[in-house]
Amino acid sequence: MTAETEHSEDGKPGPGSGDDKAAPDSGERPGGAAASGGAAASGGEEPRKAHHHPGRRALLGWGGAGLALGAATAGGMTAALEYGSDAESVAADSAAAVPFHGEHQAGIATPVQDRLHFAAFDVLTDDRAALMDLLQKWTRAAARMTAGDTVGTGAVGGPAEAPPDDTGEALGLKPSRLTLTFGIGPSLFENDKGEDRFGIKKRRPAAMPDLPHFPGDALDEKRSDGDLCVQACADDPQVAVHAIRNLARIGFGKVSVRWSQLGFGKTSSTTPSAQTPRNLFGFKDGTRNISGDDAAALKRHVWAGKKDGTEWMAGGSYLVARRIRMNIEIWDRTPLAEQEMIIGRSKGEGAPAGRRRERDPVKLSAMAPVSHVRLAHPETNDGIRILRRGYNFTDGTDGLGRLEAGLFFLAYQRDVREGFIPLQRHLARDDTELNEYIQHVGSAVFAVPPGVRDSGDWWARQLFS
Repeated sequence: MTAETEHSEDGKPGPGSGDDKAAPDSGERPGGAAASGGAAASGGEEPRKAHHHPGRRALLGWGGAGLALGAATAGGMTAALEYGSDAESVAADSAAAVPFHGEHQAGIATPVQDRLHFAAFDVLTDDRAALMDLLQKWTRAAARMTAGDTVGTGAVGGPAEAPPDDTGEALGLKPSRLTLTFGIGPSLFENDKGEDRFGIKKRRPAAMPDLPHFPGDALDEKRSDGDLCVQACADDPQVAVHAIRNLARIGFGKVSVRWSQLGFGKTSSTTPSAQTPRNLFGFKDGTRNISGDDAAALKRHVWAGKKDGTEWMAGGSYLVARRIRMNIEIWDRTPLAEQEMIIGRSKGEGAPAGRRRERDPVKLSAMAPVSHVRLAHPETNDGIRILRRGYNFTDGTDGLGRLEAGLFFLAYQRDVREGFIPLQRHLARDDTELNEYIQHVGSAVFAVPPGVRDSGDWWARQLFS
């Protein structure tokens, strides 16, 4: 469960390092197709222009200047956030909005927000034009919500005789760094009968295979897979829930929510200067996650390239989502020394075994052969690195009074065949100590297309060209 350091025990870069000189500098591998598209529009979040409607920001009462949050309304770029040296201050500014448009989708390398609402959808329609129309409406709504606006005519601005375009629970709330990240599951390309519902079967990326069954998996079909997904991250849980709720409302009759997951207490950070979060076992998690401002590591391990075999995915990434239940009560009765041996770090400081500080180089020889940090380390996995964006979750208790809690694991990578699959095969087979306390109960994989370039672009436009 830990994304570990890319440094070997002597402090030198290991094979998975972003500064590995052997890494290709083109960011490319295998090639595919390009795009444009269009579809009919109507319904959903389309604004009824005759009616004036106050948006969320208009109701915030932040004064004439609107705390500078109204300056870029038309572009959906309110108080634009940048990655890089300002990442720590950006992460602290929960009132700001993250730019929606760009080369890559926000919500991947973006500084990780505090809350999550993740939803997987089944597509109900078999009409290609209707699906394209929905994706355009979703994109327009997402651009507005991430900027701090309401959807369409808003929650109170339309005709009183009609349902409002926006559900209203985010009125008066700040943008909260909301990001909406969209993905496409294998079943959209080909259903379980082998049917090509939307004429895109041949465009499925080879880098997104079906995930195999791993030893120890106890997957619930009701919490797995999906034709589409949207990952909503924000610092205010109500803002994240509002976003998913309104996308589901816009898609009524064309899509339905297959499953969803609420998350809190991020378990990984893409901002190295930020405090490392803890998982529900009480250990710091994701100490050496790929940084959102490490362009070389992102290019090598996260972003798909034009020569990777699927041109329409260039600038995108591949997401694996796993719902991992933790046996909390059993863990809580385990001695501290055994907990630290299983993880491979001290529980307080988070230092690797044999070291004093959290970010000291990992000394693999000082760890037990079965320690999770050692087994998950790039040096023991042919240099594999993935970008983690996981969250803790609790869903009450089960029928025996045990916490239904754990880790909602989210990992982005350039190629699932070279990232999650070999890594999880290794951990499922050899991470025997930790596996006594966890169980994978939900699973999904998605292709996450490149970013929406401008107001004329939309999610997955290149796929449907």
